[in-house]
Amino acid sequence: MASPNETSQMFLHFVLNGIPGLEHAHIWISFPFFSMYFIGMVGNCGLLYLIWTEEALHRPMYYFLGMLSVTDIVMGTSTMPSAFCIFWLNLKEIHFNSCLIQMYLVHTFTGMESGVLMLMALDRFVAICYPLRYTTILTNPIIAKVGLITFLRGAALILPFPFLVRRLQYCGTNIISHTYCDHMAVVKLACSSIRVDAIYGLTVALLIGGFDIFCISVSYFMILRAVVGLSSKEARSKAFGTCTAHICAITISYTPAFFTFFAHRFGGHRVAPHVHIIMANLYLLLPPMMNPIVYGVKTKEIRASVVRLLLKGKAVIVHSH
Repeated sequence: MASPNETSQMFLHFVLNGIPGLEHAHIWISFPFFSMYFIGMVGNCGLLYLIWTEEALHRPMYYFLGMLSVTDIVMGTSTMPSAFCIFWLNLKEIHFNSCLIQMYLVHTFTGMESGVLMLMALDRFVAICYPLRYTTILTNPIIAKVGLITFLRGAALILPFPFLVRRLQYCGTNIISHTYCDHMAVVKLACSSIRVDAIYGLTVALLIGGFDIFCISVSYFMILRAVVGLSSKEARSKAFGTCTAHICAITISYTPAFFTFFAHRFGGHRVAPHVHIIMANLYLLLPPMMNPIVYGVKTKEIRASVVRLLLKGKAVIVHSH
C-alpha cells in the first residue's frame, strides 16, 4: 500500500475515461448527447422566461415547474461540459478538488430534482382534493419555504460525500470509467474500506428518493380516490388530465435513476459498463430535455403563452418594417 504522501501525490488528478469500451465512438456519441443538452438548456431557459414574464403562469404549479427547470439546468451543466471535453478534445484529467465539487453538485441537484417532483405531486393533490383552498394553502411564502427546504435537504445530506471520499486511501489506478465524478464510481477506486461510504450513500438514497417516492405514491392514491368520487366522466377526465404531464416527468426522471442506482450497487458484472455509463448520462440529459417538451405539449396555459409570445414577436417585426 502506498504511503500517505505517495497517495496524495498520485491523486492530485483523476482521469475521466468517458464511456468504457466505446472510446473509438466518442465523437459519434457526442452528437446525440450535445443535441439533448442543447435542447434541454434552450427549453428550460425558455420555460423560465415564460414563467417570469407571463402573468397567467404566476401560479403555484408553474413556480414548482420553474424550480424543476433551474434544477435541470444546473444538473446538466455541472456534468456535460466535462463530458464534451472528453469526447471532442480528449481532455480527461480533472483535479481532485474539482472532482469533489462536481460530485457534490450533481448529487445535490439530482436530489433536488426528486424533491421538486414530490412537491409537484403535493401541488396536484391540493389542486384536486382542495380546489377552493388551493391559493390559500399554496401561497408564495409557503412555496418559497418548501423550495428552500427541499434544496437544503439535498445540500446537507450530500455534504458528507466529499469529506468521506477525501478520507479514503487510493493506491491503485486513478482512472474513473465515467464521464463525470459519480460518487460510487470514485469510491470504488479506493484500496481502503468503502463500507461507510456505501452505507451512507444508500441511506441518503432512501432518505431522499425513498421518502419522495412514498409522498408521490400517497399523493396519487389520494388523487385517484378523489377523482373516482367525481360525479361525471368529463370531470374525472379533466381532473386527472392535469396530472398527465407530471406523471410523464416522474417516469422520465425515475426510470434511468433506478437503473443507475441498482446497476452501481447490485449490477456487478451483469450490466455492461458502457450501458451503465450511457444510462447514467441519460439520467442527466433526458429529464432536462423532455420536461419542457412534455409540459409544453400537455399544458394549455404554457401553449397559450408560447402563442402569445410568438404573436407579440411577429407584431414587433411587422411594426418595425
